[in-house]
Amino acid sequence: MIGLFPMLLAAHAVQDTAMAYGRMYLSAQEVIQRRTLQMAFGQMGPEEVARMIFEKPAAFATSFERAAQATVAGKDPLTVALAAVNPIGQKTQANARRLRRG
Repeated sequence: MIGLFPMLLAAHAVQDTAMAYGRMYLSAQEVIQRRTLQMAFGQMGPEEVARMIFEKPAAFATSFERAAQATVAGKDPLTVALAAVNPIGQKTQANARRLRRG
């Protein structure tokens, strides 16, 4: 029989991972909306276009690196998923904050 404490830890890990994915998703949607509006109204400069293109490979490489490190360290799948989504989530949240300021 599985004890209560390991089950609570597992539930907490699921919640942390789901929340991280949710935050990343919402931030990404905000960034997409703001950039689409900038394009529609002709307010997007060449710097933002370049940033929009070149930020993704770096974020995905960092994400892959963190997930690989967690895997090699023998972490559980939820910890690996959390390690993978955190760099992308941080980047999308930073973009959303920057675009909110104008």
